Amino acid sequence: MLNSLFPLATTLLSPGGSRARLTIVMYHRVLRQADPLAPYTPTAEIFDVHMAALANGFNVLPLSEAVERLAKKSLPPRAACITFDDGYRDNLTVAGPVMQRYNLPATIFVATGFLDGGRMWNDSVIEAVRRAPGESIDAQALKLGTHSIISDIDQMQTIKKLLDQLKYLPFAERAARVNQLCELIGTPLPTDLMLSSAELITARRSNIEIGAHTVNHPILTQIDDDQARAEMAESKAHLESVLKEKVLLFAYPNGRPDQDYATRHAQMVKQVGFKMAASTASGAANAASDLYQLPRYAPWDKVKSRLQLRLLQNIWRPVPNPAYS
Repeated sequence: MLNSLFPLATTLLSPGGSRARLTIVMYHRVLRQADPLAPYTPTAEIFDVHMAALANGFNVLPLSEAVERLAKKSLPPRAACITFDDGYRDNLTVAGPVMQRYNLPATIFVATGFLDGGRMWNDSVIEAVRRAPGESIDAQALKLGTHSIISDIDQMQTIKKLLDQLKYLPFAERAARVNQLCELIGTPLPTDLMLSSAELITARRSNIEIGAHTVNHPILTQIDDDQARAEMAESKAHLESVLKEKVLLFAYPNGRPDQDYATRHAQMVKQVGFKMAASTASGAANAASDLYQLPRYAPWDKVKSRLQLRLLQNIWRPVPNPAYS
């Protein structure tokens, strides 16, 4: 029943023109098969459910077009966009074919420092725990504690504890501690998680827009302003050199307003030459939204009807328009 009424409901909540609301959904990875250490990361099967719901209930637009039309108050009813953060290879190899099946455009926000064999710091932690020998990890020398890794549940709890301890450390200290942890565990880690430059070009030719996500994925409020501006500008320049075109889309690392970035960072994004920026605040954008602090929603439901209800709830949610310092 909801499936047949879903387009009507989204039209009522998200009409076109000056009263339009833009739903931007956000993913990171899409896996071929379920991973016990990443239970909330969608598989290709679940991602297909999500794409079917979006294709049924929304007019999915390229992000660049949607942002331009939002500013001009000319969005169609039920407007939506699909985005991915970080630049994982599976965005192209696993998610890509599903989106092509439904003829849906998307945007990948790439942290350029991890292209061509790099690895995100959190993935280094996850893969180190996955591959660690024995029944525990003794990282007391790194002031990271001792952790059991006997079962999948133990490993998940260990990963959460380590990520929580490391996440908000100063950028350089965090990188050093993660490297020390990997050396302590001493097993080879994967080098094929992220896109290569050649795959980036392939993605761009496959109905996928490319945006910047800084170079090293720092939390911008944790670094000085000169570093933050350089992270933005250098990621933009790198992508433009690979793609041979302007890169005008940006997403904040982590993306929580007033915690991971502030208004001064939104101003930097504009000064560097981007035309928009995406946060991770929930909600759907409207004509009053700041184009440099656009909200996004991260779907996770496995059942289509529940996903549809949450998407409707997200459209209805008041849009934050804060003025952060």
